[in-house]
Amino acid sequence: QVPLVESGGGSVQAGNSLRLSCVVSGITYNYVAWFREAGEEEREAVAIIYTSGFTLYGDSVKGRFTISRDTARKNTVYLQMNDLKPEDTGKYYCASGFVVDRKLVQSQEVRYWGQGIQVTVSP
Repeated sequence: QVPLVESGGGSVQAGNSLRLSCVVSGITYNYVAWFREAGEEEREAVAIIYTSGFTLYGDSVKGRFTISRDTARKNTVYLQMNDLKPEDTGKYYCASGFVVDRKLVQSQEVRYWGQGIQVTVSP
């Protein structure tokens, strides 16, 4: 059983919106995060939600992206991406695990990864 399964994504023009979904199953965790990987750049966290509901965002997406958990299906986490920009283009990964401190985790701290899903934003 794959612990993290992503869906959503695609190609849109700048200014439009997309929503990514991540279904988590079969693991113990206290956070779910979304990472973005663009070209040769290092994979970076853009948003994280803890099981307490606490959220954090990367500076580049604050005010535009919202991470949330489905109120009925607690194992589903969404990333609502509004006012998309070309620089948001990249492969987005759902990530999960357990950390003590509430923070934007780094890639080396992640225990579980999804398969990744492409988001392309054209000018």
